[in-house]
Amino acid sequence: MKTGARSPLLNDFEWRGLITDATSPSELDAHLAEAPRAIYCGFDPTADSLHVGSLLPLLALRRVQLAGHRPIVLIGGGTGLIGDPSGKADERLLHPEEQVAEWADRLKRQVERFVDFTGGACGAILADNYEWLSKLEVVSFLRDVGKHFALGSMLARESVRSRMSRTDAGISYTEFSYQVLQAYDFLCLFRQHGCTVQIGGSDQWGNITAGTDLIRRVEGAAAFGLTLPLIAKADGTKFGKSESGTVWLDPAKTSPYEMYQFWLNTSDADVIGFLKHFTFLGRDAIDDLGAQVRRHAEKREAQRVLAREVTRLVHGDAATREAEEISAAFFSGDLERLTERQLAQACQGMPKTVLSDADLRSLSIVELLTRAGLAESKRRGRELVAAGAIHVNGQPVRDADTRVSRELARYGRFIIIRKGKKTYHLAMVA
Repeated sequence: MKTGARSPLLNDFEWRGLITDATSPSELDAHLAEAPRAIYCGFDPTADSLHVGSLLPLLALRRVQLAGHRPIVLIGGGTGLIGDPSGKADERLLHPEEQVAEWADRLKRQVERFVDFTGGACGAILADNYEWLSKLEVVSFLRDVGKHFALGSMLARESVRSRMSRTDAGISYTEFSYQVLQAYDFLCLFRQHGCTVQIGGSDQWGNITAGTDLIRRVEGAAAFGLTLPLIAKADGTKFGKSESGTVWLDPAKTSPYEMYQFWLNTSDADVIGFLKHFTFLGRDAIDDLGAQVRRHAEKREAQRVLAREVTRLVHGDAATREAEEISAAFFSGDLERLTERQLAQACQGMPKTVLSDADLRSLSIVELLTRAGLAESKRRGRELVAAGAIHVNGQPVRDADTRVSRELARYGRFIIIRKGKKTYHLAMVA
């Protein structure tokens, strides 16, 4: 969407391709250019960690702060008990209240890395909608808030319409009410903190506009919404998934090395867009990297910069340096220089086969390949070894009759098998 923005924030968002839609774009631009504003984005605790799909709005809030506005991070301790139907084909599982509260606390700690909560005119605010949603009384809520929602417009929202059109699944009143609760969140933040702008993914458009309409009806004031794109890869595969599954922001679930590798494996078609979306590099730096992609794509410098910048944002400088060291060791095959802790981190997301003492007395490398699913037969395993396609702990396997032993394992535990250039498997000695 082209806004011709004069506010620095929208100008930057526009260049980075971060605007899918906005309510009254020219008025929003003037609103942001006129004075510092409070701008919020919500995150429901649907798991014990955020994932890379949450990075775009988190970093957008950081851009809000850098542009001189006040970001509000809203953790949905209340709405997380309900479940947002947006983008979901089926009814969400309702989790126990204690579990949602625990997840909400984890998310509150996680978001502190991305915006500055230390105070000042632009100091971020951390809020939890359980604070007000848990105190609602049904009759007064229906009289004071529910009367402002027309059933026709609620039914017309895509998140509702797509579910109701299916014969095998519908939508419960619980999830149907979600848009009312999110709109009420916006109204509460408007009253408490003067919040006038909400941002969110493009699947949140209906929920966001419900909030702007509610503020207009109840308070007679202008409020605005802006949606960010839902990231998709150029090849059509799903963003945010690696071979080992979802890429989480919690290092206990996705190690810094795995995070680094996820971004390092970005395609040439996606890397410049991702640099704009997920880093704070300026136009000149990104333009230079774009030129390198066009001229020397084989060097993958843009991917290395992307991996370094994002891993640093999520995990810090020290963890990023270590991730780069591990990556360099795997690239060169020199795994001996890695510490036991570094090897454990590198193996965190690998497919794994556990070996017993009995296995160590009888198993050959070819038999291990078949057990690990790296070869469909012993004959194929021997062919892979003969072709030089199998490496163990960075060293090529020359003899198909090599026995698997504790001595073969690094630190007596790790037997890291590489098939070809990119397929890794861990045989863990128990």
